[in-house]
Amino acid sequence: MQGLHRQRQHPRLHRCQVFHVKDEHGSKLTDKTVINHIKHAIGTSRRESDSVKANENANNNPLEPPLIDHGEHTAIEMTGTDRPGLFSEIFAAFADLHCNVLEAHAWSHNARLACIAYVSDDSTHAPIDDPNRLASIEDHLSTVIRATADPASNSTHVGHKENERDGFLAGQGRGCMNSNVERRLHQLMLSVRDFDEPFCGGSLSLFSSSKLEYCERKTTTSVSIGNCEDRGYSIVTVKSKDRRRLMFDTICTLIDMQYVIFHAALRSDGADAFQEYFIRHVDGRALNTEGEKERVIKCLEAAIERRVCEGVKLELCAENRVGLLSDISRVLRENGLTVVRADVETQGQKSLNAFYVRDISGNKIDMEFVESVKKEMRPIHLEVKNEDSAEDRSVAAHEQLALVAPQQQPQAHRFSLGEILRSQIERLSHNFVPTK
Repeated sequence: MQGLHRQRQHPRLHRCQVFHVKDEHGSKLTDKTVINHIKHAIGTSRRESDSVKANENANNNPLEPPLIDHGEHTAIEMTGTDRPGLFSEIFAAFADLHCNVLEAHAWSHNARLACIAYVSDDSTHAPIDDPNRLASIEDHLSTVIRATADPASNSTHVGHKENERDGFLAGQGRGCMNSNVERRLHQLMLSVRDFDEPFCGGSLSLFSSSKLEYCERKTTTSVSIGNCEDRGYSIVTVKSKDRRRLMFDTICTLIDMQYVIFHAALRSDGADAFQEYFIRHVDGRALNTEGEKERVIKCLEAAIERRVCEGVKLELCAENRVGLLSDISRVLRENGLTVVRADVETQGQKSLNAFYVRDISGNKIDMEFVESVKKEMRPIHLEVKNEDSAEDRSVAAHEQLALVAPQQQPQAHRFSLGEILRSQIERLSHNFVPTK
C-alpha cells in the first residue's frame, strides 16, 4: 500500500476512503480476480456491519473475545510464556492425544506465545466433541504450557463450532492466512501483555535473547500521541519499516483497545511507512492521561513488531499424517534450533509447513546454515528464505532449492547440520513430496 486518505464527513453524509495500492511485487494491481475479491469483501462487510457491531458490543472485554469458528474442526487456543522448544512440546502433545492438526498458526514475541490450532480425531477425522476428552486435552496442553516461570499468563481454551464461517480461508496459496486468525492472534498476544518487556521473574538466561530482540526492534518503530484540543481528538503518529499488512495490524489493535478512528492518513517512502490516526475512546473522550498514552504506544509497537520474524524460514511439504509436526519440530529442536513462528495448513492430503527458526540461544542463523541445508537436504524439496533482511525490503523472492538426482550430488566429506536434518526427517517420515 502506497497511501491512504480517510476523511470523515458529517454523520449524515458519506465517508470518503481512498487507497493507493500495489500488488505484492510492487506492480500495478491488474488481476481481475483480486480486484473482484476486494469488491466482494467490501460489499460483504457492509451487509454484515450490523451483526459485527452487535457482536462487538456483546464482547465488553477486548482481551477476551470469543473463539473463532473453523467449520467441522475443534479449535484450540493457547497462550503463555515462551521458552526454547515449546512449539515442539505442543506438537508432541497433540500426537500423544491422537489429534490430527489440520491447521495451526503460532506467534512468539517478547517471551510470550500465542497459538491457534484446528484439530480432528486421528482415527475418525471428525471434530472432537466429547466433553471428557476435550477436558483431558485441555488439561494435558495446560500442563505443557504451564511449565514456565510465569504460569499466571498461561491458558488453554478448547472450542468446537458446527457451522463454518464463510471466507475463513480467504485467497489462495500458502502465504494466505485468514484475517480472522491473524486478528485473533493479535488479541491473544495483547491478553498476555507481550507489549511489556520480557522479564517474567524467571531465569535471565531464558529470556535474554528476547530482551535483546525487544531492545533492537524498539529502535525501528516510533509511536507518538498528541491531542487536538479544538476537535477533541488524539493524534497517533506511527513511523516504522514498511511491510505487508502493516495497516491491518495497527488498526486492529486500536479497535481491540476500544478506540474509534475518525480520520487516517498513511504513506510510504521507500522502506519507511508513516501512519497518522485521529482517534477517540468509544466513550467519546480523547487520551487524557500519560498512563493511557504510554499503554497505547507500547501496544502499537508490539502489534507492529510481533509479526516480524528475524531468522530463517523453512518451508516443507509432506503427505499429512498424525505426528508429522511433532517429528519435524523435534528434529529442529534436537539440532539447536527454536521455532519462533509457525504456519501450518492442509490442502487435500498435503501438509504445508512454514517454520521460522533461530538458534536456540536466540542468535540469528548465519548463511552457512542455509547453504548447508541447500546442499545436504536433497532430494527433499525445501524453500529457504532469510527473514533477517527480507522485512527491510518490500517483498523478497523465495530462494528455491534445485532438485538434483542423488547420483549427481558430490560426496559429502564433512559433518553438517543439513545432513542431520535430512537423515533424521527421512528416518521419521519417508513421504515428503515436492511443493507445487
